Amino acid sequence: MGDPKFPRRSFDTPSHPWQGERIKEEAILVKQYGLKNKRELWKAKTILRNLRKQSRELQARLRIGEHQAKIETENLLRKCAKIGLLPIDGTRLDDVLGLSDVALLDRRLQTMVYQKGLASTVGQARQFIVHGHVCIDDQKVTIPGYIVTRKDEEMIMMNPLSPIADDMHPLRQAQNEANVAKAHKEEAAEFKKEMNEKKFVKHVPKDVVEAVKDVEDVPAELPTEEVD
Repeated sequence: MGDPKFPRRSFDTPSHPWQGERIKEEAILVKQYGLKNKRELWKAKTILRNLRKQSRELQARLRIGEHQAKIETENLLRKCAKIGLLPIDGTRLDDVLGLSDVALLDRRLQTMVYQKGLASTVGQARQFIVHGHVCIDDQKVTIPGYIVTRKDEEMIMMNPLSPIADDMHPLRQAQNEANVAKAHKEEAAEFKKEMNEKKFVKHVPKDVVEAVKDVEDVPAELPTEEVD
């Protein structure tokens, strides 16, 4: 019969269309990860929902001692480890059930490009990918929702054939300046936080400091000052 004219959708929609808390949560995630629409979020949730469903079914089959279930369990855990959802060793089916609904969003190529500093924002990361400026191991990838495996994670780079790959490109220079400014801003925030903590400790009564010296994770040499 050939390919269907209208292929079946690959995601499940919410059971109720008007839920205020869910709508607000989805809007935050769409903005945070730079998604085009909520369908991309629903696709990620559907994939994780299917993984959790498969985990529950395998647990039930393992209780009755089914041999094939052991093989499928190893394949499921290997798959989750391959795409970075779970550690490589020491995982169980319960770990699959504990995956958050947004765990897959962190493995999208768009998110990886932004986290690696190749783009200033998640929106710019999506633009770079769609326009063919990003490649994985010299292979151009133009799908922002591509799930990056552990093997490919270290091979994400700017496309050598793209003009943006040149460090002298104005966009790259502006991006480097933005990264430097961001780093200075984070250092200033950390310094301010440390100063506020020292100022707080400085005004703590001496008897209170003596009482917490034996508590774990509290340094014994806290700066103190007598308080009238």
